[in-house]
Amino acid sequence: MGECYQSDRLRGPINISFADESQVVGGHFDGSIRRWKIEDGQQQGPRPPVRAKVCVNSIVVSQDRRWIVSGEWENKVTVRNASTHEKVLEFTEHGGPVYGVDISHDSTRIASVDYRNARIFSITSGNRLLPPLPHNWVHGVKFSPDGSRLATASVDHGFRVYSTHNGDILFDSGLEGLTSPQLTTPLAWSSDSQQLFVAARGKITCFDVCKASSAQWLIHESRSWPSVASNGRFIACSAGPSVSLWDCLSHKQVGSIVTHTTGICCVALSPSGGYLACGFSDGNIRVHNLRDVLPHKYFGDGLPLVQVSEDALKSWTLGDPTNTEMLLSEEITSTSSTRHYVLANRALIRVQLNNVALAIEDAKEVGPLSRYPIRIFTYMYPESLLLQSSPIGYIAMAIALLSQGDRDRALCTFDLAIHDCELHDVRYLLLLKSILISESGNQEEAIKRVEHLAARTNNHNDDDSTYLYTQGRSSHDADMYVLGVLYMKQGHYRRAIPLIELANKLAPKDKQCPPLKAISLIFGWKFHGLAIVAQQGLCETLCAEGCTAEAVKILLNIIRTPEEEIQGIKDWINDLSRKCATTLERDGDEAFGSVKHDDAIAQYSDALSLNPPSRAGLLIKRSRALAAKGLWKDALQDAGEAVKVDPIRGYEAKHAVLHEAKRYEEAIDAFQSMLLVMERSDDSAIQQLRKSYIPPSETVAAIDHIVRATLESCPLVVIDVINGHLCDVPQRKHLFEADPSFKELISSTTRELDKERIEQVVARFFEYVMFSHVWQGKEPLFQDVNVAKSVWDLPNTPQNEKLRNFCKEVRRLGHHWAWSDTCCIDKNTSTVLNQSLTSMYKWYVESTATLVFLTGVAHPSKLGDLTRSHWMTRAWTLQELLAPKVIFFYDSEWQPYLGITGVNHKESPEIMQELADAVKISNRTIASFSPDDLEVREKLRLASTRDATRKEDIAYSLIGIFNSNIKPQYGEGAHALGHLLEEVVARSGEVTVLAWWGKSSSYNSCLPASISVYSQTPYKPPSLEGEEMETRTRELRRKLSQPEVLKISEQISTLPPAHFAARRLHLPCIVFSAKRLGIQELRSGNEKLYRAKVSGLGKVEFTSTDDLPLQEPQKFVFAHPWIRHIRGPRNGVTWGDDLVSDTASNSGSDSDAGSDHVRSPLHAVPAPQIDGYTRALQMIARLGQPFNALLLLQQPNGEYKRVAAENEIIVSGLGAGVTSKVIVVKVLEVL
Repeated sequence: MGECYQSDRLRGPINISFADESQVVGGHFDGSIRRWKIEDGQQQGPRPPVRAKVCVNSIVVSQDRRWIVSGEWENKVTVRNASTHEKVLEFTEHGGPVYGVDISHDSTRIASVDYRNARIFSITSGNRLLPPLPHNWVHGVKFSPDGSRLATASVDHGFRVYSTHNGDILFDSGLEGLTSPQLTTPLAWSSDSQQLFVAARGKITCFDVCKASSAQWLIHESRSWPSVASNGRFIACSAGPSVSLWDCLSHKQVGSIVTHTTGICCVALSPSGGYLACGFSDGNIRVHNLRDVLPHKYFGDGLPLVQVSEDALKSWTLGDPTNTEMLLSEEITSTSSTRHYVLANRALIRVQLNNVALAIEDAKEVGPLSRYPIRIFTYMYPESLLLQSSPIGYIAMAIALLSQGDRDRALCTFDLAIHDCELHDVRYLLLLKSILISESGNQEEAIKRVEHLAARTNNHNDDDSTYLYTQGRSSHDADMYVLGVLYMKQGHYRRAIPLIELANKLAPKDKQCPPLKAISLIFGWKFHGLAIVAQQGLCETLCAEGCTAEAVKILLNIIRTPEEEIQGIKDWINDLSRKCATTLERDGDEAFGSVKHDDAIAQYSDALSLNPPSRAGLLIKRSRALAAKGLWKDALQDAGEAVKVDPIRGYEAKHAVLHEAKRYEEAIDAFQSMLLVMERSDDSAIQQLRKSYIPPSETVAAIDHIVRATLESCPLVVIDVINGHLCDVPQRKHLFEADPSFKELISSTTRELDKERIEQVVARFFEYVMFSHVWQGKEPLFQDVNVAKSVWDLPNTPQNEKLRNFCKEVRRLGHHWAWSDTCCIDKNTSTVLNQSLTSMYKWYVESTATLVFLTGVAHPSKLGDLTRSHWMTRAWTLQELLAPKVIFFYDSEWQPYLGITGVNHKESPEIMQELADAVKISNRTIASFSPDDLEVREKLRLASTRDATRKEDIAYSLIGIFNSNIKPQYGEGAHALGHLLEEVVARSGEVTVLAWWGKSSSYNSCLPASISVYSQTPYKPPSLEGEEMETRTRELRRKLSQPEVLKISEQISTLPPAHFAARRLHLPCIVFSAKRLGIQELRSGNEKLYRAKVSGLGKVEFTSTDDLPLQEPQKFVFAHPWIRHIRGPRNGVTWGDDLVSDTASNSGSDSDAGSDHVRSPLHAVPAPQIDGYTRALQMIARLGQPFNALLLLQQPNGEYKRVAAENEIIVSGLGAGVTSKVIVVKVLEVL
């Protein structure tokens, strides 16, 4: 092989492998790795060659040609770059010399053996993939082609098959199947990975993996240990100085034995099986071209029987016999190989040139030729070449004789070709003889013969099945086509149609089908011309039979034929094309409607290839189908072509494609181009059509309006969780306008503004997630994040990490914007701070979710941890619990509370029940809270157990819950609560805020100093209904006159609602004056028990720490402010309690003052209609019930102040002693 390296110590390669079809690689005893070029024998790669420290026992090249892997005597496997031979990777865990290596077909794994174990390694990671696979004295290894199995061969323990998935032994031959003790390769697989071939002395054992069966092939030599190589199609088996070749399918020896004078060490087959390489002990590597050894069926691109040079074949195919004869003559004089083929070829050409005598002389000259020419890459000269007889020579002679008119001699001579051919060529020669018979004039006999051959081809048990392995359906196609042509020659055209239909697209196939091509060369048949005639007739027949779709396929084949071949049928083509295009378009529309886009594209494409008059429409339809497949480039190309023909429809189609491809800016440009074309048109219909479209500018304006409205409900500043930046409203608006969703809205809005969809898209973009937590130490502020530029760049502190974890969770949940009260409010700007405080409840309501971080709740969390957490004690977290529609609780390790994932925690029964039990309201109210859902007193109770660092936050945290309009002003301290309660009373006339005992506020004495007093449960008089109410009213009828009853009722009914003015409470109430006041008892601390004698009420006791002016009892009054309770039912409803919603409006008149416009509270229940007198009696009956009184002390200027009692003052009420004299109705001004 050109230069072959020989070492001083040992000569010859131990193993060889092909790098590709042009190069062979050898691993040698001296450790060198060399690569040679087959064409000229020149050594490739580095000089001097790379070397292992000791000898290379085994070598293999990966299928992707990237790696050379060698198994070396020095207990290791080395991976080298196949081009440079540079070392890439090394595996050194073997305990002894590595005798065999192999690479999986996907080039990702290496297998190696070292006489004790097999190992599998990953090339990509360098790791061993399985534990060592034990097998004593193992020296051969081979992956199956599909990579699922690994075979190993042992000197004295047979062979095994392992699973490469888990290392399980799938088969173990035991002591049977012993292989060579020498460094030979005893293993090969079939291409389907189902058969393992194991070479032993004198035989090859074929083991069927699936069936667990085996068969033995006796090889050509039984004294030497063999080596095998396979390409999946056939096996090369060397033993001693010779090589035999075996068919993997038929399990038969093929070709003849290749013999040398020197013992063969190793063999290898090139990837396609075109070359056989043999390594010899004399230091040489010899490469054989197997086309000179094996039948042509093993090489898919070969012509049967005919061997011809590329130049001669090209000239012959182009129909230039004169030039072909000249080329062949030159070959005869210049070449020494396969001269018998060249002479036979020239004989055939000379027949076509009518030089029959010379053709016969060429055919006579064909004689014996050495059957096994080889190329030996040594310093030896090649062997001489001799002539031999061949089937093609007899065929050439037969055709020449037939041209002379000697039919009988021609047929007899042809029979000699059959007797002299290889078995696998017999069938094809029978087909050629049928053609010769046809050419001799006997059409019927020829047809019978071809029909018989075609029938045999369909029989899978036919002995010719091995021929069909390589040729596929080529032989069958040749039978059908030849038979069709014979039918046509007979005039049996309809019989020819199904046969030609089986071999449709005949002209293109003729270039790829070796049997047909050989027939064309041998007999001079012009298949293309005949195909056009056949297809033309077939089209007409099919159209006549209504088989338009099939006719179209044939017509398209005709149209694609070279122009010069269809000149005479242009009118026919044009007429049929118009008819077929209409059919194709209709079929394409049906396919598209059935979501069969590939079929639609094919139909439209075929129709367009017919150059129909409706080209623009077809381009648009195909563009639409291509877009449905995601083939944007092709779809745009079609739309662009349509623009040239029909600009309006074309631009519309282009816009549609660009929009589907999400190239929205380009889509908008295309849409505007369409509108511009319409605007410039003078056609009134087009101008009218233009009015049905919405220009992008109008869409932008509509979107902008919705964006502004949406942003009004969003936080002023949010965190972009992707980059960690703070974004204000203008920045978010700018980002939205740069976002694809904005462009998509513009692009998709062409005819009608879909405001609902715009709102959905806008809402989705601007949706945000709120953070609820307890402040701890130095939290990151607005200025901190601005300085750091990003939350991700803040210093590493627990507080900053908490913020970052929140942002990470928001991002994990698939959201873009996040809000935290620590850094999203510029607290240095009062307007921003105030707006944030008053809007915060609304932000939580409108948020897409709220994440609650429960500091101190350990992981894993357990039921009860939430309600015991510090978070449940903070003022601000009340609204953060109630306002959001979606909430997620996390423990201190940012794991979902109770491990509940994937569900809104407001939909979790366990969590909601825990919260409901803790705060004493229904879980339904917690889950979907609205300010109208709870009465004033209930909201105050919820807030009463919570605290805040700053006193003002006690009130400011309730702004949203009370739907309040107070303006935050830090610095006002506890007065903030007074402001809030004042507004509650002012808006609703609600006085239940006065039902408390304890310390008074400096804001107003009727208001408490602390919200915690609302955890108290105020006294509630027993229900006065049914028989008891009837009894009371009967007594009052007897005691009081009707005028007196109505007078008392009128006084109470006309009382105005309670309200504040300049921090003074104007309190409507029933007033009871104290006549005497004294201390009854001194108690612990400064507390005193007072007893007063009160007009109409008698003795009343209460406790207070205040020192009251006992000498002026007349300044004390006991007030009954629960006017709504006294009034009772109104307009057919009954008030279930004295507690009403703080959101009830007050427009100058109050329901207590007799207005017919009453806003029913949550617990209103139907009541029967009653007359005014009875209602007045019921009112006085309720006035007689016990009640909790307010103790007021008159001030020098006539105003009052509430005296703070340590306990609730419960008085027995008037009972039946109600008279107009004791009923004093007033509006007191309380400071």
